[in-house]
Amino acid sequence: MTSLIKENASGHPGDGDANFLINEVVGVPGGIGADARRARAEALDGWLRGIFPARAGIALVAVGGLGRRQCAPYGDVDLVLLHAGVPGIDELAASLWYPIWDAGLRLDHSVRTVAEALSVAQDDVKVALGLLDARHVAGDPVLADQLVRTAADHWRRTAVRQLPKLREITDARWEAHGELAFLLEGDLKEAAGGLRDVGLLRAIATAGVTDALRPAVHAAHRRLLDTRDALHQQVGRRVDRVVAQERDGVAALLGLRASLTGDADAETVTIGDGDVLLRRVAGDARTVSHALDDAWRAADRLRAGRHRSAAGRPLRRPVARDVVEQDGELVLARTAIGARPDPSLSLRVAAAAATTRLPIARATCEWLAAYCPPLPAPWPPAARAALITLLGAGPGLVPAWETCDRYGLIDGWLPEWTRLRSLPQHNPVHRFTLDRHLVQAAYEASRHTRDVDRPDLLLLGAFLHDIGKGLPGEGAAGRAGRHEPAGTFADHSTVGAPLAEAVATRIGLPDDEAALIAKLVRLHLLLPDVATRRDLSDPKTIAGVAQRVGDTTTLDLLHGLVRADAAATGPAAWSEWKGRLVAELVARVRTALDTGVVPAPPAPDPALVAGPLPVVHLGEDRVSVAAADRRGLLATVAGCLALHRLEVISADAATVDGRALVQCRVQPRYGLAPDPIALTADLRRAVTGDVSVTQRLRGRALAARARGAAPRVVWHREAATDAVLLELRAADAAGLLYRVAGALDEAGAQVRAARISTLGGDVVDVFYLVGGWPTPADRERIETAVLAAV
Repeated sequence: MTSLIKENASGHPGDGDANFLINEVVGVPGGIGADARRARAEALDGWLRGIFPARAGIALVAVGGLGRRQCAPYGDVDLVLLHAGVPGIDELAASLWYPIWDAGLRLDHSVRTVAEALSVAQDDVKVALGLLDARHVAGDPVLADQLVRTAADHWRRTAVRQLPKLREITDARWEAHGELAFLLEGDLKEAAGGLRDVGLLRAIATAGVTDALRPAVHAAHRRLLDTRDALHQQVGRRVDRVVAQERDGVAALLGLRASLTGDADAETVTIGDGDVLLRRVAGDARTVSHALDDAWRAADRLRAGRHRSAAGRPLRRPVARDVVEQDGELVLARTAIGARPDPSLSLRVAAAAATTRLPIARATCEWLAAYCPPLPAPWPPAARAALITLLGAGPGLVPAWETCDRYGLIDGWLPEWTRLRSLPQHNPVHRFTLDRHLVQAAYEASRHTRDVDRPDLLLLGAFLHDIGKGLPGEGAAGRAGRHEPAGTFADHSTVGAPLAEAVATRIGLPDDEAALIAKLVRLHLLLPDVATRRDLSDPKTIAGVAQRVGDTTTLDLLHGLVRADAAATGPAAWSEWKGRLVAELVARVRTALDTGVVPAPPAPDPALVAGPLPVVHLGEDRVSVAAADRRGLLATVAGCLALHRLEVISADAATVDGRALVQCRVQPRYGLAPDPIALTADLRRAVTGDVSVTQRLRGRALAARARGAAPRVVWHREAATDAVLLELRAADAAGLLYRVAGALDEAGAQVRAARISTLGGDVVDVFYLVGGWPTPADRERIETAVLAAV
């Protein structure tokens, strides 16, 4: 509990975010584990008794972690000064709180009579929940015991009425913090499945609604507390979010070591120490989440009651073959439990749960795990149809899938799932572990099933698209999470294609459809890579994509898969401009596939090729400039845009009738559009050679140089019709395009187009250099200039 019954969180003037190690204050050895937490609590109890102002009619009551004797190394001290109408209580409180503040401890505190505490609990369910942890520390034990007993009794009498309000608060917290089991940097306390939810389970168990604290939950709770202890010690302050840079250190403190997991074609896969930690946290969070789901359903049944038949038995409503609804849950029809159940039964139950959005009863899941026979290879049509129905069920997919995974049913359907479960993705744009990403991608693909000829293949392709991640041969791109152009090396798309084809064959797809699934997996990065890194007006770009895709059916499936993958990855993986680029590429490739003719490049804006120079046009996401032809114009425009905090997404340079044209797609770097009048004025002055603007550009660019891993240059010889491609991979920074374009110009390389792709904190910038293939000496000279500019 973090101050559920507090008057203020810190109180002491100027104490700010003080985070003192409790062990140093109370004089006990540090450590991780239940014994260390209890030792901290008992030592803190003794220290508090030593400063407690002895007086009749008052008691010091601990709540939160101290009340539960679960003190974290840098935890809060949550206290209630309980009194029986004693005069001068404010002065008494100050004499207690100030020594605690002076010791450097964070204090959440309140001063209450028993009646006041219960009155607040009556109005605030979080306060009622917090009082369940109340424990006497010092002073009048009878007074403290009165609060402890009456608070628990009050909760038991009102819990059924209070739980809906608590559920509403919990849902809002989950919405804000996400699901700990699937997050790469989740909050151990606030995320769904975290420590806060264990408190809910304890409250529900105290109310007698259900036995929510089973042994598995206790074990998961202890491990989550151990992880938080180790995180506090690793970071040296109070923190609940396990960020990437701390994972290995926390794992070492917990004694977790890299292990061997899964196999693929007899090759063993190794995961690191931090990944072992993430997988353990994910498993524990799942245990807590599943227990809380069961507890909420039990509370709902108790609160609402269910309709009964005349004989007093629960009413049963058929919802699918062999599946009926009873008490708001799905159970098996009596006819389904025969001498030898249908192997597809578990999949059909899961599909029914996803489509009806009703939970599967725990006893039903346990029966299916114990008695449902394994699926033959290939699967029967009923099983295959149920899987497609499950994947296409929309919002009901994720909870149904999680329930089945909880009881081991998924491993029976897909042996590969053991390797994929809770596998971290070391990529700043990914928000989920791999298993959840794949399920989420199928959910997102269900939004696009009406856009394709084969919705079943879209769903299956989305579900399997990253199956190659984490395997040997995945390549540096897959391990680092950077989506390199297809064919650069053996990335996860190449590794995953045969695995996806094998799964598709096993579930019973014909050979040609299984081969199409493999093709979707192999090419699932093609459209976004080309759209963001290649010149879409270049006929060779369109012809190359059309040749690899082959037909419009595959093109539409890839387009749907790209959108589903991006939505399942996270908000940083997609944007409006990226969607427009991909849609533009798809439209051009479709024309080429339908007609056999590659669309001609668009003509320049007529307004740019006529009228006095310079010409500056500002659109919603475009900046176009025409000026007298001279060297360095692209760099000058790019620098001016950076000066006004505009990111360049793509840039095209051309010379028409002696005038230079530069057209850029842009977006605000920090979300705020620049002043169009000031931008236009600076552009006009800059392209006419105004030295003052140039000096401002150089100063801003030099100040914005990025730090990080060493940049890299890659050359592509045959990727464009009339140019050589120079690809720069580097850390992102404001003004990078200006510096690099200027360096290319000074090195004698003429840029006709540039494409900028940002991946988290990195960029992949592609420059189209006109002229023939440079000599080795020229390539070395150009590379040196570019890397020096970065």
